[in-house]
Amino acid sequence: MTDLSSVARRALPLLDLTDLSDGCTDAAIDALCARAETPVGNVAAVCVFPAFVARAKKTLAGTGIAVATVVNFPAGGDDTVAVEAETDKALADGADEIDLVMPYRAFLAGRPGFAETQIVRVKRRLGAAHKLKVILETGRLVEPAAIRAASDLALGAGADFIKTSTGKVDVNATPAAAEIMLTAIRDSGRPAGFKAAGGIRTAADAAVYLDLADRILGPDWASARTFRFGASGLLDDLLAQLGHGAAAKPSAY
Repeated sequence: MTDLSSVARRALPLLDLTDLSDGCTDAAIDALCARAETPVGNVAAVCVFPAFVARAKKTLAGTGIAVATVVNFPAGGDDTVAVEAETDKALADGADEIDLVMPYRAFLAGRPGFAETQIVRVKRRLGAAHKLKVILETGRLVEPAAIRAASDLALGAGADFIKTSTGKVDVNATPAAAEIMLTAIRDSGRPAGFKAAGGIRTAADAAVYLDLADRILGPDWASARTFRFGASGLLDDLLAQLGHGAAAKPSAY
C-alpha cells in the first residue's frame, strides 16, 4: 500500500502551483504566492499568466520560489514573432521559467519543422538561468506515435522540460502519455525534465507519475530540476496528507 504521506513529502517541492484561471486577479496572485510557502516547505514555482509575472516576482523575492509563465497559451498558435515578443516581455518582468505551447496543430498538419523552429527561436531568447518547458498538449496529439514524435522534436530543439498539457482541453495529463514522454527523455541521453499538468489533484495521483519516473529513469532521478507537477488543487491534498487540512476525494483515470 502506498504511503501517501511519503508521496506528499516528495511531491510538494516538485509542484508548480498554478493559477491560469480566466478572470485571475492581483488578489488571486497574492493568495497563490502566500500558499506557495507552506508549513512543511515551499513549492518549486508558481505558474501565472504573463500579466502577473512582475507581481509574483516581487511578492516571492527571497523565497527561492521560481516564477513560471505561459506563452502561446493555450492555443499553440503559428505567430512565432508574437510568441517571441511575449517571451521577451515575460523575461523582462522577471520570469524564471517559460512554458511554451508547441504549435501542435502545425505539427499534426505535417509541419514539424515549423513547430521545431518556434521552439528553437524561443529557446534562444532564454539565458542559461531560465528554463524552457514545452507543452505538447498530448490530449490533442492522441496517438502514442505522435506523442513520441513530438517529445523527440521538443527535446531535440532544446526543451529543458517537456510538459503534457495546458489544462485547458478535455484530456490532459495521463499516465500513458507520461510513460511515452519519460521514455523519450531517457532515450534522448540529455538532461531534460518532465512536467505533468492537468487533472492531478491528489497525492495518489502524484504517486502514479512518480512511480513511472522511478521505473523509467531511476529512483534518484526526480527532483525539482527534472520533474514538476503543474496543478492548482494538488497542494491542498499534499498538505492534508502531512496533517494540514482535509484530504481530497480520489481521482479516476
